[in-house]
Amino acid sequence: MPEFDISIAGEINLDLILYGLPAAIPVERELLATDFTLTLGSSSAILAHNLATLGTRVGFITRLGPDSLGAIAIERLSASGVDVSRVIRAEGPTATGVTVLLHHGESRHILTYPGTMSEMRCAELDFDYLVSARHFHLSSLFLQRGLHPGLPQMFGDLKRAGLTLSLDTNDDPDDAWDGVLHELLDQVDILLPNETEACRIAHRDTLDEALAWLGHHVPMVVVKCGSRGALVQRGSERMMVDPVAVQPVDSIGAGDSFNAGFLSAWVRGADPRTAAMAGNIAGALSVLRPGGTEAFRDPSLWKPFLKEHGFPGAQASGVRVK
Repeated sequence: MPEFDISIAGEINLDLILYGLPAAIPVERELLATDFTLTLGSSSAILAHNLATLGTRVGFITRLGPDSLGAIAIERLSASGVDVSRVIRAEGPTATGVTVLLHHGESRHILTYPGTMSEMRCAELDFDYLVSARHFHLSSLFLQRGLHPGLPQMFGDLKRAGLTLSLDTNDDPDDAWDGVLHELLDQVDILLPNETEACRIAHRDTLDEALAWLGHHVPMVVVKCGSRGALVQRGSERMMVDPVAVQPVDSIGAGDSFNAGFLSAWVRGADPRTAAMAGNIAGALSVLRPGGTEAFRDPSLWKPFLKEHGFPGAQASGVRVK
């Protein structure tokens, strides 16, 4: 049996979230926030943390700087049950990355210092560790630029080793949506974009046009549609999966939490509709607390929530599976 259900090579940082700021930020003024949260950030680490909380066996490789923020982040991740035994600890001057989010109701400014997340190279990754899983996932493609030269070869090697692959590109800060991305798509089994990202990846104006193009490259595309739920395209079939209605507190990390729910169910053998339902449940849970992992750190919240909404798998009864 594989050691892990899912292996991830990804970025890690803390999110510093300020609430109650005006959308227009003038310079040389001291503006007062109404609230502040420090939480585990980065798409890869949020995904890994929430997968582990949902009972999935996760192996995680990242690159940490020699700083206290990185130490806090990896401690938070490890506490969830993620295996971090292959973490690369950088000795150079580059610090672990950090993201500052300025929250303005339904919108936000996202300011990221990449730090070590852009320095990790494929040659540094323990390949035997990665292939000790059944499935491999990559998030934040455009932030992990050090991986780009080696990714096409690594994806091919992972496929030949028998793993299935999933990809969530997240946003491209350059808004180019090219380069190594289009060398990877034909090797990916599951693509997990939101609506905007799907159109950007395909360089198409509408989601229908984007899905038609993506269908020639990726066997399954799972599109996160926010309050409308999720759209799953598998081959020629498309299905819309209804959302779970909640009163959101904070949508940061909701997409990564959807990925966690979807992949945790899918690697256990769920069909795409059931997996998308699991994704919607996990995404809805996430928005009940600030940041992408805080709802998953509170057993008094996540255990009854998963049970109430029928989350597939043993976690619905609140029993951890390791």
